[in-house]
Amino acid sequence: MATKGGKKVPAQSTDSGDGLSVAYLVAYNVLQMIGWTLLMFKLVYHMVMERTVVGLYDEVSTFLNIFQTAAVLEILHCALGLVKSNVVLTAFQVFSRVFLTWAITYSVPSSQTSYGVFLFITAWTITEIIRYSFYFFNLLGGVPAIIVWCRYTFFIVLYPIGVTGELLTVYSSLKEVKDKKLYFLQLPNAANVAFNYYYFLIFFMIMYIPIFPQLYTHMLAQRKKVLGKVDKPKSQ
Repeated sequence: MATKGGKKVPAQSTDSGDGLSVAYLVAYNVLQMIGWTLLMFKLVYHMVMERTVVGLYDEVSTFLNIFQTAAVLEILHCALGLVKSNVVLTAFQVFSRVFLTWAITYSVPSSQTSYGVFLFITAWTITEIIRYSFYFFNLLGGVPAIIVWCRYTFFIVLYPIGVTGELLTVYSSLKEVKDKKLYFLQLPNAANVAFNYYYFLIFFMIMYIPIFPQLYTHMLAQRKKVLGKVDKPKSQ
């Protein structure tokens, strides 16, 4: 367990203990931290100067596409044993975000002016700056107490904001997807398989109903586990 400022947090260890692996993970987390921080600056600058979500996506899309897609490497980190995390859960979390980044926001221009884009990008950005800072300090052997607190507290607000933004963004894409028959696969075809992207997106939104409460309550339990450990006063 790494300690800093009176808080104990699980250390992010590597299975091999190889210094090269640690150096790589430090570099990866630093680059992600820098990338998301730059994205935050661009987001704040646009909203302060323009005071509208119109054009926000164009302002931040390059950073969003690069650094969110780079998170696919985290699945490999788990699969290769560089970090001790559940590879299935990590894959689910990463691909759901990559899907929203490329298959919705990038592919459906009408969704780019949705207020939902502002919401989910803001939530993702703050979350990732904190998360990669946490991993960075963890790899160095000690996480400052303020970062531990932020990691296990900010999600209480950021997670619902992010989910709301994601759902609004998907919803705003439905009309264009339906009108343009985007990513539709109609019969007859060589594969003899039909696919309706419009209905898939509706199903995608409905799946938030059972998944969101489970993930949220799990995160609350993790918060209690990490931040709820207070030293009991010694009896006199």
